[in-house]
Amino acid sequence: MKERIDILGAGLSGLAAATILAKAGKEVHVHEIRKDSGARFDGDFQGIENWTSEIDFFEEMKSWGLDPDEFKSNAFDVIDLIHPDDVITNPVTNGTAFRVVERGTDEHCIDQGFKRMAISAGAKIHYETRVKPEDCDIIAAGPKDSSAIAFGEIFHTDHPNHVSFQLNDKLAPGAYSYLIIIDGIGLICTCLWRKQKKSGRYLNETIAWYESHYELNRIPIKRVGGKGDFSLPQKYTHENKIYVGEAGGLQDFMWGFGMRYAITSGVLAAQSILDECDYETEVRKRLVPLIKTSAINRFLMNRVGDRGFKFVANYWMRDQRKKGDGLRFMKWVYQPGIFRKSLWPIVKISMLRKKKLDDGRVVHRMPFRESLRRDNWEPSDKALDIGEQWDKVRKTGASLSFSESDS
Repeated sequence: MKERIDILGAGLSGLAAATILAKAGKEVHVHEIRKDSGARFDGDFQGIENWTSEIDFFEEMKSWGLDPDEFKSNAFDVIDLIHPDDVITNPVTNGTAFRVVERGTDEHCIDQGFKRMAISAGAKIHYETRVKPEDCDIIAAGPKDSSAIAFGEIFHTDHPNHVSFQLNDKLAPGAYSYLIIIDGIGLICTCLWRKQKKSGRYLNETIAWYESHYELNRIPIKRVGGKGDFSLPQKYTHENKIYVGEAGGLQDFMWGFGMRYAITSGVLAAQSILDECDYETEVRKRLVPLIKTSAINRFLMNRVGDRGFKFVANYWMRDQRKKGDGLRFMKWVYQPGIFRKSLWPIVKISMLRKKKLDDGRVVHRMPFRESLRRDNWEPSDKALDIGEQWDKVRKTGASLSFSESDS
């Protein structure tokens, strides 16, 4: 068993693995090309889901020796579910549906919390360094390509803490938009699962919608963006290297949630190196069925517009009335039942493309889909005003972490 372990990438998956290994007495070196953990992000909010297991994820983290008190999180048991026709209903659960964390380099961000855990355990983190993947044992690098893109605006607001989730094929082609407000800071974000020209208009139109339905008193701070790369590798270990998180294609194809998969895969990688499990076996047992199911759900969502989204929203509410808990629907969505399993061969052929990566691995990857005719529409006057407002704010020095060319 090796005494020195080298990890490529100081994101959540790499740092989770580093913490477990260092606590077990290993000499751990984490190599990160960026200047700090979380530097890839810009203070945007993201959610950690709590529906793909009966165990609360924070309790599971504690069982692994990871401390969720190292970073700020806000738990939610109710959201506004916004239908495509602007009807608003409320999925509710008695427990925690999901938690919102902030990504970035501030002390309270989850990235910095995991950094502190790794350092406290004894891991050495080398920032702004380049190492060859072949010199590392665990590969935890971020996404290289784009299957989908998210654009958002962060702003000051006096609205109470809140989460809204909207299914709307116009504002978010093939996907969803959302509003998150935590302690006076808001984020409005739209996710694009189809390529678009002048992508900024979708964010402006989305902001216009939320402003017309919520009293936000919005004061823009900055605009942020990010991409997701969704693929299923043939193997999760390759040439004695373990691939975790996004590097291993361990992402949710349906909603884009990835932090739970990333952290779990990092822990499993560490346990495998410590001879406590077999990584390939555990990932295929615990994570791959969820990812395949999410890909099947994404396949179905790609083929419906607002009429299909309305059906999903109505079914969700009917299921809640029947079972008394809105979280049960989300748990059901990720169950690999007979019908969804039967669709997998069709999904794999029609939605995914086989690709050989530079490191020799073979993956089935979801490409960024082309736009549809219904994606062509003229922006509203309110959206045009918001675009002009942002141009003025930007000239005062507000940051923009993406450009329309990113899509």
